[in-house]
Amino acid sequence: MTVAQSLHSLNLKDQVSAAEWQARVDLAACYRLVAAYGWDDLIFTHISAKVPGTEDFLINPYGLMFEEITASSLVKVDLAGNKLMDSPYDINPAGYTIHSAVHEVRPDVTCVLHTHTASGVAVAAQRQGILPISQQSLFVLSSLAFHDYEGVALNHEEKARLQADLGERNFMLLRNHGLMTCSTSVADAFLMMFTFQRACDIQVLAQGGGAELIPIPQQILDGARAMAAGVTRSKQGMGGALAWPALLRKLDRKDPSYRE
Repeated sequence: MTVAQSLHSLNLKDQVSAAEWQARVDLAACYRLVAAYGWDDLIFTHISAKVPGTEDFLINPYGLMFEEITASSLVKVDLAGNKLMDSPYDINPAGYTIHSAVHEVRPDVTCVLHTHTASGVAVAAQRQGILPISQQSLFVLSSLAFHDYEGVALNHEEKARLQADLGERNFMLLRNHGLMTCSTSVADAFLMMFTFQRACDIQVLAQGGGAELIPIPQQILDGARAMAAGVTRSKQGMGGALAWPALLRKLDRKDPSYRE
């Protein structure tokens, strides 16, 4: 049996609650969307989502491309990293460190999304980080945290420092490393990463043009949170629910196998 055949022969829909199955479908969709937008890094980086009503979370099976991930192939672990259902796959140990750190201290967070995109890492390597030069940057700067690079995230002692750096914010620039978003839903975390990534793309392009950059005035930056709530019709998060159904339709037209 090929890898593709074995992936599609696994179906957990009747073995988990309806709420967990929905979380699995949304998370698998998020992986596929990250691949579709070119934000994946082969089998590396990771996205997690809490199992509703528990402290457990779902994360990618280590070794699968993001375009291969299905709802059933996601691995369910507890906060200690123990697998809670049989799975032929392990999880990325660095992914466990980062994601368990957030889920341990942020009960409001359902989804954590982490990437290593070229422009994301390029901006993460800049001392000032995100510059206030685009509309997209407003959303990011309204809730941005920074975490200094400590090497590949295998040291569990780093978790406390990451937790302290994140605090109650929802965007994080992992210096020399990449981008992270966290929110109350998979949809919001994805839309936040779309905005974060776009802000980085714009910044790198603008810097490459060599012209003097125009910073957004401070009084506009000060009102960024209120503006974000107004444009997304959401007092919390990014209003990802507005875009999520359309994104799922986009995936379904191309390949609906993420739902398996």
